[in-house]
Amino acid sequence: MKEATGISVSVAAILSSIATISCCLPLGFAAALGAGATSAFFTTLRPWLLGLSVGLLGLGFWQQHRAKQCSIRGRMAGNVLLWAALVVVVGMIVFPQEIAAFIADRFSGR
Repeated sequence: MKEATGISVSVAAILSSIATISCCLPLGFAAALGAGATSAFFTTLRPWLLGLSVGLLGLGFWQQHRAKQCSIRGRMAGNVLLWAALVVVVGMIVFPQEIAAFIADRFSGR
């Protein structure tokens, strides 16, 4: 058997990467299109989702208060996460554009 030369191995690697890109590139475009459509769909549901968030936070605080009336002791991590969720939801209700701009600036790579 003849050993492969460095050039033939390099050409084979380049050809296999081109084949991989030509196969997977349409999937990237489809994913971007799907993400855009999903974003538009959830934008129409934003008031309902914010209302659901407020209702579920209310349920969480009610359960936390009910647990204090019983002999069940709540966990500190649960209390911290509940208050952190409250801060995030109130922030998204009061400052939606500012938070969106902050996230866009943070992760856009500029």
